[in-house]
Amino acid sequence: MNCRLTHIGTATMLLEIGSIRILTDPVFDPPGGDYHFGYGTGAKKLTPPAIKPEDIGKIDVVLLSHDHHEDNLDRAGRELLPSVGKVVTTVTGARRLGNNTIGLKPWQSTTIQSDDSEIKVTAVPAHHGSLWSYIIVGETTGFILEWNGQKHGALYISGDTVWFNGIHEIAHRFKVSTAILHIGKASFPITGPVRFTLNAKEAARITRTLNLRTMIPIHYEGWSHFREPKAEAEKHFRAVEISEKVQWLPLGVPVNVEV
Repeated sequence: MNCRLTHIGTATMLLEIGSIRILTDPVFDPPGGDYHFGYGTGAKKLTPPAIKPEDIGKIDVVLLSHDHHEDNLDRAGRELLPSVGKVVTTVTGARRLGNNTIGLKPWQSTTIQSDDSEIKVTAVPAHHGSLWSYIIVGETTGFILEWNGQKHGALYISGDTVWFNGIHEIAHRFKVSTAILHIGKASFPITGPVRFTLNAKEAARITRTLNLRTMIPIHYEGWSHFREPKAEAEKHFRAVEISEKVQWLPLGVPVNVEV
């Protein structure tokens, strides 16, 4: 089955796999708002989404890495959730959201089906913070997507995470060909050296550890707390000689990706 990806902004992507339409971490508020993430942290939204929520069309499933930070689920994104087929997220997130939400523990799976397509979605661990801060920040999850017709291996969506030893376990359990990684080096003045998403160095390490064919960076633009812009990440990817594996997606433009 063909996989078509549209990067809408931040970690919001539309994945069209066969007839199944999946949306990740829906963020659709207009720019200019100030958001508070707890413990004295916060950020300003700088850019609008490349596609408005009313123009998205029917969504079968939302894959939500976590519900408690508004750069991954904002007000407009939250308003969208009741209209989708189902939401797959963390166990704690499912308790908060209720209704059409499924909570998965790490390594648990669910199946998305349509008349001509079937996708297995497995939750995988994520650590949303370095230096043990992820314990305070709260639960997040990544996802592995598998379907018949994949030519090279599974699709991995990291969710908000930093590098941690669980990446080796993902490599052990799955043959991953393509990874969508939340980069940007998200951090705040009050947290000092603590980071809450991958930097380019860690993204390159994941690319090597999973032996990726394609790495797709997202979650690096649109907010004031992202500390590593695209140009800086590109420079690092060139320096460590993985640029040929990196596929940057233009905002709002559907791109076919061979998985």
